[in-house]
This record gives sequence, structure tokens and C-alpha cells, in this order.
Amino acid sequence: MNTQPSEPMKARKGFGRYVFALLPLAFFAVIAGTAAKMLYEQDVNGRDISVIPSALIGTKAPALALTALEGSERPALTTAVMAGKLTLVNVFASWCVPCREEHPMLLELSRDPRITLVGINYKDRNDNALRFLGELGNPFQAIGIDPNGKAAIDWGVYGIPESYLV
Repeated sequence: MNTQPSEPMKARKGFGRYVFALLPLAFFAVIAGTAAKMLYEQDVNGRDISVIPSALIGTKAPALALTALEGSERPALTTAVMAGKLTLVNVFASWCVPCREEHPMLLELSRDPRITLVGINYKDRNDNALRFLGELGNPFQAIGIDPNGKAAIDWGVYGIPESYLV
């Protein structure tokens, strides 16, 4: 009796080996496709995932009692400075490249008498912040320093620059 497998049987075993070897690749392709879809499209609820939600919308703005930026000739940033006014609170730092990019727009907004523009200088050295504002212009009516980031946490800052309309 012949105990050798027939040719069709050998071919089936070889084919199964290839399928088994390609399973990890197929699995990776499915995971990569799902990740790409999640990154470049909307989430399953139809929301735009590039929009970062704020827990502060519809709530009272956190109180501010920040020390003035020394040498800026602007008052300290307190809640009283913003009371009863439409205020744009901008969180910035001299080391922040996007802050430099948005600064011309802030200068333009500062010319609008309807808006009070105030700044929170985030984890920055005093001399660097003064140099930044001296070089690019100072659009802020009041500036407070936040050396340890506590005020930024209270305001829900994800990253700088970030602005809040109060």
C-alpha cells in the first residue's frame, strides 16, 4: 500500500501554510485601516474628532488673580479687569511657535473697542515674555503670569496658544 500523500493533497497542505502565514498581515491591515479611519474621519457618533470639547462651555469663568508681568506696564490679570466686558483670554508663551503665528491676529483684535483682550503668560520667564511682546507688539490690556500652570489647569487649557471668549 502506498503511504505517500497524493499530489493534490500536498498542494492543499502547501496552500494552507501560506494562508496561515498571511493571517498576521491581514490582521494588521484591518487594525491599520480602522486606526486610519478614526484619525482622518469622524468618530462613530458623527462628531468631528479634531474639535476638542471644553467642559467650561455654559459655566462661569474661573476666577483670576494673577500677578502682573513685571515690566510690561499692564495691570495684573484679575477677574475685576474682565467684569462686565466681552473678554478674550489668551494663553501664550514666548517659547510657543504657534503663539508667534497667531500674534498678528491678536494685535488686530486688540484694536476692536468691543473686545477686551487679556493674556495669561504660561510657564514662561519674565524677560522672555517681555522680549516676545516687545518684538511683536503687546495686544493685551492686562497680563497675568502663570509660572506653574495652575490657572491654565483651572481654565481647562489643553495646549497653547488657547483662547477663551468670556
